[in-house]
Amino acid sequence: MAHEPLVVVETPEFSVTYVLALEDDADTVEDVDAIIRSHDGKEWSATLKTPARIAEVLDRYAVTGECAGGLYLQVPDLVIVREGGLDAMTRALVDLFGEYGMDTHVLPRLADDEDD
Repeated sequence: MAHEPLVVVETPEFSVTYVLALEDDADTVEDVDAIIRSHDGKEWSATLKTPARIAEVLDRYAVTGECAGGLYLQVPDLVIVREGGLDAMTRALVDLFGEYGMDTHVLPRLADDEDD
């Protein structure tokens, strides 16, 4: 089923733009990239994956030889979520920013004119 590749979810503190692949279902997606934008314009990147999806990637690397034959997975903006779907992923991001605040560097900040 065709869908829009960009899905924007608004929260009270920020918006999240998820980048879905053609085969992704917003209710079950287990691997998605996102841009988080606070109301004051700060932006962060995030890659959200479930443990099952991480295992699939490592298994594929074991076959392809990437990352020392699947020994590791390196993703600088990784957030591991227990379950798939944009709802669960948004809840995780809301909690993460609730815990660390909107001035956090817990996720990589995207470049802006006021980098600190």
